[in-house]
Amino acid sequence: MTKQAVTETIRICKDRNILKQYLSSKEVEVVTIMMSLFDDEQIMRTYTKDIEKETERKTAERMIKKGKMTLEEIADYIPALSFDELKEIEAEVMQLA
Repeated sequence: MTKQAVTETIRICKDRNILKQYLSSKEVEVVTIMMSLFDDEQIMRTYTKDIEKETERKTAERMIKKGKMTLEEIADYIPALSFDELKEIEAEVMQLA
């Protein structure tokens, strides 16, 4: 949500007489709070994606170490990782071996 979206939502609420008096007197504070909430939410989404990506990388690493599947097969099971990322993980695993 952008600041423009927040201010547009406030405008729509005021037009529809939803919390009109409150929003008219506290619009700046409401925008600030909404933007802060959005920032916090965005941070959590990004953190969650990073955790998921790391989990997928570790899973792929374990699968590569087992050596029972090709990278193409692993890509079928972990589609969030690109084939290039899988090759990179494979190279890292081989260096450690």
